Amino acid sequence: MKHLKIDHLGIAVPGLDAAVAAYEALGFAVEARHDVPTEKVRTAFLPVGESHLELLEPTDPSSPIARFLEKRSGLHHVCVLVDDVDAALADMKARGVPLVDETPRVGAGGCRVAFVHPKGAAGVLLELKERERGDETPRAEG
Repeated sequence: MKHLKIDHLGIAVPGLDAAVAAYEALGFAVEARHDVPTEKVRTAFLPVGESHLELLEPTDPSSPIARFLEKRSGLHHVCVLVDDVDAALADMKARGVPLVDETPRVGAGGCRVAFVHPKGAAGVLLELKERERGDETPRAEG
C-alpha cells in the first residue's frame, strides 16, 4: 500500500457559512463545495499548498459529523491518497487493522473512499481516498 500524500484534513463545523467566512478572513478561498447526502453533510474545500482543508457541516442530527460535534469540535479526520483503495483495505485487514469500511464507499465528488477506525490509526480517523487512475493532480473531492 503506497500512501502518496495528504489529500485533506477534515474539520467538523456547526455552520459551514460561518466557518467559510472565518477561513476566508484568514486568506483562504473556497475551491469547491459538495453536498454528500449519503453522509448527511455539506462540505467546502479550501486549498493549502497541494492539500486541502475540508470543512464539514452536518445536514441531519443523525450524521456522523453531528454526533462528533456533540462531544468535541475541530479536526475530524485525516485523508491520504492511495493508488488502490481496495488493495489498501485488503492489506490493512490482513494485518488486523480495525476498519470502519471493509469496502469503499462513494465520497464527495464521486471519489472512492474508505475509513480506518481510530483504534487502527493511533487515535485518528483515517480516510483513504483513491487517486483517479491516470490522474497525478490532487483533487478536492472527498
